[in-house]
Amino acid sequence: MQFSIIIPTLNESTSLADQLPQLLSGTDDPSRVEIIISDGGSTDDTLEQARRFPLQIVTGDLGRATQMNHGAQQASGDWLLFLHADTRLPADWMNLIEQCSAPWGRFDLQLSGQHWLLRVVETMMNWRSRLTSVATGDQVLFFRRDFFNQLQGFPAIPLMEDVAISKQARKLAKPACIRQPVISSSRRWEQHGILRTISLMWLIRFAYWIGIKPETLHRLYYPSNA
Repeated sequence: MQFSIIIPTLNESTSLADQLPQLLSGTDDPSRVEIIISDGGSTDDTLEQARRFPLQIVTGDLGRATQMNHGAQQASGDWLLFLHADTRLPADWMNLIEQCSAPWGRFDLQLSGQHWLLRVVETMMNWRSRLTSVATGDQVLFFRRDFFNQLQGFPAIPLMEDVAISKQARKLAKPACIRQPVISSSRRWEQHGILRTISLMWLIRFAYWIGIKPETLHRLYYPSNA
């Protein structure tokens, strides 16, 4: 059984420098894993960092959904994992996925920071995800290749693509919810304020639920890029 790890990047040089050595050294059998960097036009040395390692690089249009779909098109694995550049997989991730009977799933999330509010955030995110069968990209979505193809990939929207594909997938199969956590950077929470970030994320999820266009939500979430 083969695994393809697809990492969408945009100016993630620092994150990749930390992530890729850990990812490669933590794989018991590298011949069973391929890593694909799908870059959306980085202007730092993201690609130079990536070229230091035995992996595949694809480039294309900017947009996380577009980049992940592009990477998936180049993948050869039986399982496709979509990993953010600032997220770390648990050491036994391959065994955990192989034990899943479901055709898709995600991991529990642990945020890297130490603030007690982050423990509340991650607990609520994991609980909500288990209750609703909807996952976020930080939780590392994974799919059997044939199931992902059946879903026709991530919807081509600028934000909430993880929620959208989860809602499509749960109509066909309940996800595997692996309790062993991935560790995701808490940098956004710490830079913008934990309570402010919580409020913004809940606002965006509510707005998406009532039908506000993802393009509008993207401008709200990334005001500097508007």
